[in-house]
Amino acid sequence: MNWKSALIKHNGTDRIAVYFEKNTELIARIKTFEDARWSASRRCWHVPDTDENRLHFKIELAQNLTPNEEGITSIDNFRKFLLSKRYSPNTITVYCDALRSFLTFYRNKSVKDITNEDVILYNNDYILKNKFSVSYQNQIVNAIKLFFRTVYEKSIQVEKIHRPKREKKLPNVLSKEEVKAILDAHSNIKHKMMLSIIYSCGLRCGELLALQPVHIDSKRNIVLLKNSKGKKDRIAPLSPKILEMLREYYRLYKPTTYLFEGQTEGTPYSDKSLQQVLKQALEKAKITKPVTLHWLRHSYATHLLESGTDLRYIQELLGHNSSKTTEIYTHVSTKSIQQIKSPFDDL
Repeated sequence: MNWKSALIKHNGTDRIAVYFEKNTELIARIKTFEDARWSASRRCWHVPDTDENRLHFKIELAQNLTPNEEGITSIDNFRKFLLSKRYSPNTITVYCDALRSFLTFYRNKSVKDITNEDVILYNNDYILKNKFSVSYQNQIVNAIKLFFRTVYEKSIQVEKIHRPKREKKLPNVLSKEEVKAILDAHSNIKHKMMLSIIYSCGLRCGELLALQPVHIDSKRNIVLLKNSKGKKDRIAPLSPKILEMLREYYRLYKPTTYLFEGQTEGTPYSDKSLQQVLKQALEKAKITKPVTLHWLRHSYATHLLESGTDLRYIQELLGHNSSKTTEIYTHVSTKSIQQIKSPFDDL
């Protein structure tokens, strides 16, 4: 299959263009990349210009490097294992791509001969050398550890494979005024409704798109989130204002299978279209911050904390396994910080 890639500027943003003749397999493959888009004007697919995407399109694929035959079989067995354990499609893609990168690096070596020292060498001579992100390195480590622990039993000591030190980044939070401006930006009730539910219930993007009309319990004022991240169900409270908006939305759109459906009845609204809805709202509200849908979830948690909601309840509402994950919002809440008087005021 012939194809080529090139760096381009698209709407002022750095992207990687991928050109190939129409091919079902390649189209399905490129769609697995985050924010992959088709450009009708350029007649090509294009993806964000990131280190990871440069790896895929400029190093491995462009040079036609692949794992050896044993490595390819190992990746196939790994994929079957992940499927049998019911990992999400996105996790399966990420883990298999990560393992493929590692086994491509050692394509001249038998898998059974790979050692802990080889993992360290790969991290130093490949990950660090190419300045790939900490999160990408973590994905590689997760895939390697799971693969050697469960699929390919050998003498490598999985527990000694170290992870990179995590970056301590604070979540991005909007003020209530900024959130209101975003939610009020759209006159289209469907667009307004989707953004409003994400903020008012602290939902992830995928959780919103998976909602069905039967998940809205108007008697108890709750929304049921089925099979969320980690395959866990949970509930979130529905505000009376949201419930009224939902009734009006339902009267106008009459959704069948999904609460928010795409152009074809019975199919869910796409995440790319939802991101576009947010982008348009930001432009109308004249907010120039690089806001993502997840910022609304972060803002929901922080605003709850600032209004006095117990951290344990916030943990349940967000569906966090560990309280440590939720505690990060204490670092961005300004309620207590604003009460601290600066010594500068006494000068």
